Amino acid sequence: METLPEEHAILRIMARPNDVNVAGDIFGGWLMSQCDIAGGIIASRKAGGRVVTVAVKDFQFLAPVLVSDIVSIYAHDVQIGTTSVTIGIEVFSERRQAGQEQIIKVATALIVYVHIDDHRQPMPISAS
Repeated sequence: METLPEEHAILRIMARPNDVNVAGDIFGGWLMSQCDIAGGIIASRKAGGRVVTVAVKDFQFLAPVLVSDIVSIYAHDVQIGTTSVTIGIEVFSERRQAGQEQIIKVATALIVYVHIDDHRQPMPISAS
């Protein structure tokens, strides 16, 4: 069984019935969207301003997310370039079944964001 990382989750959300796919599991696109939101929060902080998603370098679904799971998303910077930030994501589900709580690592990702100016053009990230 997994344990949650020591740091605070960037985003925590409960998976709901309207988020399921035809198989009854949580739709992968929903999970990707939540990861993009969490990654964008960290990327914006690192860049010191507005960022846009430019690439999902890697996204691995390790286990299904079920309705009522509490999804916790952890994010950290992996690489900071001149205008871009690559964010590493880990996703865990807290699941209660038969009165017992399980923590399951359900996904990992690498997402790239670019820092942009008011004209939506790439802009250098200042050293922080």
